[in-house]
Amino acid sequence: MNSDDIHDRWAERTGAYSPAYYAHYGPNETSELLEAIINRVVGPDAAVLELGCSSGRHLAHLHDHGYDDLHGVDINESAFEVMERVYPDLAAAGAFTHGSLEEFVCDHGRDRFDVVYAVQTLQHLPPEAEWVFDELVRLTDSLLVTAETDADESTADAVDDPDSSVTDVRDVDGVPLYVRDWSQVFADRGWVELEDEATVLDYHTFRAFCPPTK
Repeated sequence: MNSDDIHDRWAERTGAYSPAYYAHYGPNETSELLEAIINRVVGPDAAVLELGCSSGRHLAHLHDHGYDDLHGVDINESAFEVMERVYPDLAAAGAFTHGSLEEFVCDHGRDRFDVVYAVQTLQHLPPEAEWVFDELVRLTDSLLVTAETDADESTADAVDDPDSSVTDVRDVDGVPLYVRDWSQVFADRGWVELEDEATVLDYHTFRAFCPPTK
């Protein structure tokens, strides 16, 4: 499945893992971890971007805790309709873009956002889109957070591709999930992991990174 196919699957997503699905469950432990680390590293005046924001449950949690400079991008247009219905204060306060991550990251300058984070989103980028990781460290000023499916010993080198960081590929309800060692992905780009923030949750591992000069 190529990038266009994956985009189409998420753009048309209904039911499980759709914007309405996530709005139903609302903020969770990941939302709380995000608020805690962002507050500790940069504070509530930060410009914060969520990649694959869906209907905004994590951003809504940040907004409820005093964050106003909030941004999100999602390829599913219905995400913003659900947001307006379920999180109207967030929808009114934030700046949101309908489109792909690949398009979005190319439209913003260096250090545009204090904080950039993704929750179970980067794991769906195929190998040919790994250049996006370079763009993320370019447009992030202070803190980059990933909450993604992480590689472990059982997945290491399951995919033999020296040109990609993918170690395994799984199917999630018809959409490929590309397993990577996220610590290594951003270490290879010179960023430093705040290892005391790493937290293994039910569906992903929460990790935080800072640029080497911070």
